[in-house]
Amino acid sequence: MSPSHAKTYLDEADIERLSDLLDRRAVPFKGFNLEALDGFLTALAVSPSAVPPEEWQPVVWGGKAPTWDDAAEADEVQQLLLGHLNMCTARVRYDEGDLPDHLAPLMWLPEDPELTGEDALHEDELDVGADWAQGFFSAVMLREAEWDAWLDGHEWIEDIFDGLDRLASGEAINPEDPTAEAMPVGYRERLGIVIDIPGMMADLNHHRVEALTPRTPIRRDAAPERNASCPCGSGKKYKKCCGTH
Repeated sequence: MSPSHAKTYLDEADIERLSDLLDRRAVPFKGFNLEALDGFLTALAVSPSAVPPEEWQPVVWGGKAPTWDDAAEADEVQQLLLGHLNMCTARVRYDEGDLPDHLAPLMWLPEDPELTGEDALHEDELDVGADWAQGFFSAVMLREAEWDAWLDGHEWIEDIFDGLDRLASGEAINPEDPTAEAMPVGYRERLGIVIDIPGMMADLNHHRVEALTPRTPIRRDAAPERNASCPCGSGKKYKKCCGTH
């Protein structure tokens, strides 16, 4: 089954079903939860080159796809995974203002991080975007050399990766002094990066499309040999006529 034959996006029931499958069949084997999968598939959608399902799907489950109960369940899983990929692809291609709700990144956010007293969340519990960014970088590793080439040639892509690395690691390196102790990334900084993710991914998608668009070279007619008669009809040798310009 190809992505084009799967669902164009997942509804709430689909998302709950996929999340449950991942929690039971992927997470215990060092595979992805739903948020990490969303980051992973988003990176595939903006990858410098296509990654076929037989290469990326085992990564989702921790290295080896589970054995499903029957053909119907296996087909359901394919529908969910490829539908999710279609949703991520539509997200990075969306360029009409605010994202509609059904294309929003699937990412955990605390309902009220400002709780006080015993209910207050500790800073290390506010690791917003960490799983998403780690999933993103897992997909980057599948085409590491090509991503490195993009990073070497485009500082703005490096800035995007720096922001996502802050989400994944929870640490911020001082670019002016890389040897200095890394600073922890706070909740509000995390939230600022998360808010920018759709725009970052749209920029990467524009770059990907431009990089993959064939360029038609300008062909010039071959010039006559220098000692041949000039094609202008002057009777002179080419080097003494039009070839002098």
